[in-house]
Amino acid sequence: MQRNRFLTDILSTLFDRGGALRSVDDKRDIFVLCRSLLSAEGEVSGQKLAATILARYAKLDDEEKNAFFLFLNTEMDVDGAAVSALAAQYAGVPATETFKALAQASEPRRQELLRRLNQPVGATEAIVAMRVDLLKAKRSHPELERTDYDFVHLFRSWFNRGFLVLKSIDWDTPPRLLDKIVAYEAVHQINDWEDLRRRLYPPDRRCFAFFHPAMPDEPLIFVELALTEGIPGSVTNLLSEGRNELQAEAAKVAVFYSISNCQTGLTGISFGNLLIKQVVAELALEFPQLEKFVTLSPIPRLNQWLETQIEDETHGASAQAILTGQASAQELRAMAARYLLNAKRDDGMPFDPVARFHLGNGAQVYDVHAAADTSPNGLAQASGAMVNYLYDLGQTEKNHEQFALNGVIASAKPAQTLSTTALSTPPPPKPLQEPAA
Repeated sequence: MQRNRFLTDILSTLFDRGGALRSVDDKRDIFVLCRSLLSAEGEVSGQKLAATILARYAKLDDEEKNAFFLFLNTEMDVDGAAVSALAAQYAGVPATETFKALAQASEPRRQELLRRLNQPVGATEAIVAMRVDLLKAKRSHPELERTDYDFVHLFRSWFNRGFLVLKSIDWDTPPRLLDKIVAYEAVHQINDWEDLRRRLYPPDRRCFAFFHPAMPDEPLIFVELALTEGIPGSVTNLLSEGRNELQAEAAKVAVFYSISNCQTGLTGISFGNLLIKQVVAELALEFPQLEKFVTLSPIPRLNQWLETQIEDETHGASAQAILTGQASAQELRAMAARYLLNAKRDDGMPFDPVARFHLGNGAQVYDVHAAADTSPNGLAQASGAMVNYLYDLGQTEKNHEQFALNGVIASAKPAQTLSTTALSTPPPPKPLQEPAA
């Protein structure tokens, strides 16, 4: 990992030009400033104008921010008539100049505005934060979806893989970053500094995060993992205070037990698949004795699905028993396996969002465990069940392709066996039919 630390330091220095966003003494309103930034004036003093706009935006209240986004949505939209005319002209004679004009007309002016806003130091972080406000505004103004599309379009370019820097997070990481790891942990809450220490300091624990050079102090996503002798079936035991620590060189399995997206403003920009694949590659180099790479993942919508099965002839009695806490561990595991391998949305994709993520990365459903997460959240979401997804490096590409093209859910024998196990709670007997008169 030393080469990644070195690269991070270089990029951080390169992009750290000092200072913060500063406003200039300009009394024009934010709409006039935006028009100016897109004009010849913006070509000359774009950085100052951009800094002024971003500073002015930061002081707006919610109603004023909504007005700003509606301004982007209407005045900074494409001219549909111009696009239509140019498209017809290009269809008749595909001249290069017509193509250039069509390409320019087809791009909303707000995209160029956002590019020009992204000039001052700190602007990228400010624009990512701006999208958090946009997502909120969309709730009452659904027509802002097209403006949000442009934010996402640009972010996918600004935050593409070539700009991301993988960094190891450990107990020696600066406290300002450790504070953010605690705040952003979205799967298994970090209760205090001692809890954080148990996840970062021991030799059998690792944490990795992606950073962007324009936001060097803000993790985009991070993953916590444990190095173990075997595949674990309980996150409660994995994070236990009294567990026995393992020397990393003795580990046979790398377990990804928590992955957290950190920036709400980057919702819809996928980093997780890249992060897991790069971390697997790094660990395989550092610890060649590792035999398996698995997750210990939540099943966040299991109980929600079980509630829809209560009236089902086959699953109803078992679903009711699980939801009321009366089912056996084996019955919970069997129902969870059926859910993971068979429960689908209307579009044919798995109902479970975590399953969609890992299966889309080329993993396979490996095994299911009861009493694996006994926290209030784990019990509320999945009655304590968790699942292992296996990343078999020789099969991930094939699994990904089959899932993406045909919706095939890759699964290992333990999960397959569980999904066909007979349920221990029998369905209620059918009422006897009255004999015909």
